[in-house]
Amino acid sequence: MPRPKGERRLEILKALAEMLQAPKWEKITTAALAEKLDVSEAALYRHFASKAQMYEGLIEFIESSVFTLANKITQDEAEGAGQAEKLVEMLLAFAEKNPGMVRVMTGDALVGEHERLQARMNQFFDRFESTLKQALRAASDGDAAGRSGALVRYCIGCLHQYAKSGFARKPAESFVQQRKYLLR
Repeated sequence: MPRPKGERRLEILKALAEMLQAPKWEKITTAALAEKLDVSEAALYRHFASKAQMYEGLIEFIESSVFTLANKITQDEAEGAGQAEKLVEMLLAFAEKNPGMVRVMTGDALVGEHERLQARMNQFFDRFESTLKQALRAASDGDAAGRSGALVRYCIGCLHQYAKSGFARKPAESFVQQRKYLLR
């Protein structure tokens, strides 16, 4: 029975994300990915023109997941400061649930890959910062730009710490204690 269109593509992306969440991370080759899936490298290239396209698929998943949730938060939470807190909490929780994606978000997995991939992750964080800025403006904060920038840098630092600890130091846990300093 033939597979539904896109199912193999999704399997490839899931396997890549799983490989990225190994605590002792090394650069992933298409040969290793093909071996994990028990297919040939040629089979991978039938679904993706390049490894960069595979990473683009992961970035699309990150963008879609995070901004779908961000839109829901901004619609459901009336207060701007509450929106900002929930947005940060959501991003950190997303990272905890998707450790392989953290390596993409921090750029670790993109080293040596096409530079447009890192540029796209930079755009992701710029967009997230803009979402925070809008929330903080609604909170009538005098420095929404400065606070949103600080929150994004806090998130990026948490993601790096999570990845560098082999996914042991959970970012959302630290936010529980630190939010009172970040969101006064």
